[in-house]
Amino acid sequence: MARRFSELTFTDSVRDAQRRYGSREQNLGFETSDDHRDRITVREAQFIAERDSFYLASHGTEADGRPGWPYVQHRGGPKGFLRVIDEKTLGFADFRGNVQYLSAGNIVADPRVSLFLMDYAKRRRLKIWARARIVEAADDPALIASIGTPGYPAQIERAVIFDVEAVDWNCPQHITPRFTAEQVQPLLDEIEQLKAKLAAFEGQPVVQH
Repeated sequence: MARRFSELTFTDSVRDAQRRYGSREQNLGFETSDDHRDRITVREAQFIAERDSFYLASHGTEADGRPGWPYVQHRGGPKGFLRVIDEKTLGFADFRGNVQYLSAGNIVADPRVSLFLMDYAKRRRLKIWARARIVEAADDPALIASIGTPGYPAQIERAVIFDVEAVDWNCPQHITPRFTAEQVQPLLDEIEQLKAKLAAFEGQPVVQH
């Protein structure tokens, strides 16, 4: 058994590149792994629930079948806006944006997509390969309600559902640590408290012994 992502991505040209750059032997392990990694486990579900953004890659296709350009879109929202529906299904509520509909159009032509979820602070990265489908709000109100974020001030136009094909974790190499305002704020609060204490201490008279 191979890891599912290698079955999807190790094409002939990829294997040729691995041989050319001397990593073919190293990558053989992905093709003989006992862990198929084709579903969302507790580990992935917990990671996804903490994310407030992800990157979505799709691929365009022309009407005559010619491949279009690949496209990467950043999606953001409250933590956990990308929902784990079950071990093989993810979804998120799609709100009105710049109305270009690049990802939506690409998905209709070719449902194969990739998702990158980043934890910059802890230098972790989760990759997900899936087949995406669009569900309009009027077609399945119950689904739309189940993946919405209560209190979020935007109208849901549709849901994007991902049928998971493969998952894989990347090594932390070359991930530059970055921190959100929420992560930094406690440190800023502590600094202000220390500054206030220092100012109060500096205003006290010097005691002679």
